[in-house]
Amino acid sequence: DNMYQLSPSILSADFMKLGEEIKKVEEAGVEWLHIDVMDGHFVPNISFGSCVISSLRPRTKLFFDVHLMISDPRTYALSFAKAGADMITFHYESQANAQQTVDVIRSLGLKVGMAVKPATDISVLEPFLPQLDMALVMTVEPGFGGQKFMPQMMGKVEYLRNWAKKNHA
Repeated sequence: DNMYQLSPSILSADFMKLGEEIKKVEEAGVEWLHIDVMDGHFVPNISFGSCVISSLRPRTKLFFDVHLMISDPRTYALSFAKAGADMITFHYESQANAQQTVDVIRSLGLKVGMAVKPATDISVLEPFLPQLDMALVMTVEPGFGGQKFMPQMMGKVEYLRNWAKKNHA
């Protein structure tokens, strides 16, 4: 398994030409597509739901890395799995019980990621790390594209790298 994976977000795509934009991503040699789902509640913005993912799924073999920036990821995991997600990443800070959410996503046969917002201490992920396929460190406040990168978040990435080295993950 490759530790490094480029996963461009479709949030920056022209939604009138979504199919063409995904073809460009494939032609560039990318294997993953990052799909930002926002509910207007957990984050102050709304993007799209599972119907957009299910319309894209038959058109591409790309790995769908679905980032649920939503309040209740556990309840919605099944609909995103059915839509064609390969991995669901949810927020530790969501209203769902984190362990139960990991278990539900795993039971659907998907890879599991957990994300933390910039203000959240990275150590909250430690009990979950052995069960995760990915830990996502937000380097901007979730909800809007085009924000300035927060370099101080790199300490969290270093923490995760050190954990992985220690645990041979």
